[in-house]
Amino acid sequence: MKEEIHPKYELTTIECACGAVVKTRSTKKDIKVEICSNCHPFFTGKHKLVDSAGRVDKFRKKYKKQEAR
Repeated sequence: MKEEIHPKYELTTIECACGAVVKTRSTKKDIKVEICSNCHPFFTGKHKLVDSAGRVDKFRKKYKKQEAR
């Protein structure tokens, strides 16, 4: 490997707007993000399924489980 061509890979902290702090290693120093897995709606379970065109209901009607006879 050639010397002096690779960036420094050092300890850094990633800070979220919600206050979560993650320590990791990176070529960048002190990264700030707006959203993380602690506050993102998908990961927290507060994610809502938005179905403005009625596609989910249409799918459920089409593939509704048939009752046993």
